[in-house]
Amino acid sequence: MSNNRSRNNDGEFRKKRGDTKVQNLKETYPEFNGINGNTHLKTLKEKFNTDSLDGVLKNLKQNRN
Repeated sequence: MSNNRSRNNDGEFRKKRGDTKVQNLKETYPEFNGINGNTHLKTLKEKFNTDSLDGVLKNLKQNRN
């Protein structure tokens, strides 16, 4: 998986904004295919009880298997 996200001063990846729509993530992360493009990332974070994009992706992968 290619990661085009920038890092903050501590060297960690910056958190993806919660108001990011799934339609903007589908091209980079195929795990979002099948989810309404108007859904906000923060909605999925709340649904899966996580605070990161990575946590959402892991949950989506698990739910597909």
